[in-house]
Amino acid sequence: MKTHFYSHVIETSSLSLALADMDLSQEERKHLIELAQDNLHHAILDVVLSELTEIDKQEFLKLLAEDEQQKIWKLLTKSVDNIEDKIKKTAEELKRQLHKDIEESKK
Repeated sequence: MKTHFYSHVIETSSLSLALADMDLSQEERKHLIELAQDNLHHAILDVVLSELTEIDKQEFLKLLAEDEQQKIWKLLTKSVDNIEDKIKKTAEELKRQLHKDIEESKK
């Protein structure tokens, strides 16, 4: 699994554990975990990009493409107040919704 610039801030193991309780094949479980991680990634990118200026967006995307994680954090902490909290909040909201969806699918 690829580590993202926010991997040290976000945990996804609770989603993996919730899916493990379901009657799914290994392939299905892996696919659903990947979908959940992709959704988290897109939600986090959305919140980050919505906070940046046009110039900072270009720099961020360049650094993201080059996988320069330390430089990304340097840019984000310089450019956005409380960016780590905003990322955490976004991830927690999405994970809460995903857990709700998982529980509903068990019924």
